[in-house]
Formats: sequence, C-alpha cells, structure tokens
Amino acid sequence: MKNIAIIPARSGSKGLPDKNIRVLNGHPLLYYSVKAAQESGLFSEIMVSTDSEVYAEVAKSCGASVPFLRSKENSNDGSSSWDVVKEVLSNYNSIGLEFDTVCLLQPTSPLRESKDIINAYELLNEKDADAITSVCECEHSPLWCMTLDNDHYLSEFRKSLADLPRQKLKQYYRFNGAIYIRKIEYIQNQVILLESKEYAYVMDRMGSVDIDTINDFKYAEYLLKNLFDDM
Repeated sequence: MKNIAIIPARSGSKGLPDKNIRVLNGHPLLYYSVKAAQESGLFSEIMVSTDSEVYAEVAKSCGASVPFLRSKENSNDGSSSWDVVKEVLSNYNSIGLEFDTVCLLQPTSPLRESKDIINAYELLNEKDADAITSVCECEHSPLWCMTLDNDHYLSEFRKSLADLPRQKLKQYYRFNGAIYIRKIEYIQNQVILLESKEYAYVMDRMGSVDIDTINDFKYAEYLLKNLFDDM
C-alpha cells in the first residue's frame, strides 16, 4: 500500500503558545511524530500541515515535507483535523498523487513510538479494516466518577456508586489521540475516508501522554529524559 502520514501543526495555540514547535528535550515537539513516522518505514510521504512559514521551516529541518501551507479556512480554532486531512489529500490529488491510506499523527503525542504505528498497520491488515484508532486504558473507572450540583451533595451518588475493588470493575478505554489510520477512496476527484469497519489499537498509558498544558509538557519531558533514552 502507498501510505501518507499527516502531522497537523497549526500555529496560534492559546493554552501553550507555539506548542507544536516548543523545544521538548532538545527537539521541537513535532519532531517526535516525524521521527516515529520515518522509523516505521511505512510511508511514501510524511507531511506536516501548517499555516505558518516558520513552522514549515521547522518541519522541513526535521525531515518532513511541506509542499503547501494550510488554507485560511482550515487554520482557525473551529477546523477539524479531518477537514485538514481531506484538504491535504485533495491538494496531492490535484498534482496526480494518490494514497491508499492516511495516518494522522498528532504532534501532541510525542511518546508514541514507531512500533505503535507498525503494530497499528499490522492490525489494519489482520482485521481487513477500514480504520484503526488508538486508545488506552482509562486512568479511573467512570463508575467512580460523578457530577456535582451547586452544594456538592454526595448522598445520591453514594447510592449508585459501584462499591467494588478496582480489580473487579470492567476495564474502560479512551481515545488517546496518538494514531488515526484511514483507508482512502477517490471518487470523481473527491476524497473519501473509510471508517465503517474500525478497530481499536490499544497503547499503554505512558505512550499515550497528550500535551495540552505546561504540566503535560513537563511530564512528557521527564519521561523522555528518564525512560525513553532512544528518543
């Protein structure tokens, strides 16, 4: 199969300014996703989608391709990652390049490794799937979660609380944002992302760190320095 990895790296992050190129353990954040894609050996194209010339230069220095910048329509807070993916694939299609699959790799998942991408693609083939999405175990069971009213009254929650040891509770999973693989169809120059037959690829929680705040950033840096020596 001919595969493309797309790493979305819009500028203008409000919570953590310039998050996607912020230096993490000696490298820009997006470097880790580019490196994982390169080391997987699965992609004929590794592309960073950005609206910034500065980000584009950083991405190129990390070994990614940036043949065009993102449109203004897909550079605001309301733009979805899938809108960005379809725009990228349409742009490539307009110059005669088509792909069998796309792998969306969020730059905010720097601890996702090449082996995770490889294993996710193996699952895609094993299941003859249309789509693979990465997940990880939830840190706490939702059966131990609640909402609170204004006076923080707990009695109603106590009545419904699953009073069982953690080991006896059913395991729950959450999307971790690290890997999204979709097969692609092109119909009359329209890009169609397939996902009717979708499976979960389970990652460990450490590799599922998703950077949104400065605390997330510091935690990822600690892990990289102490537990991920080869990254």
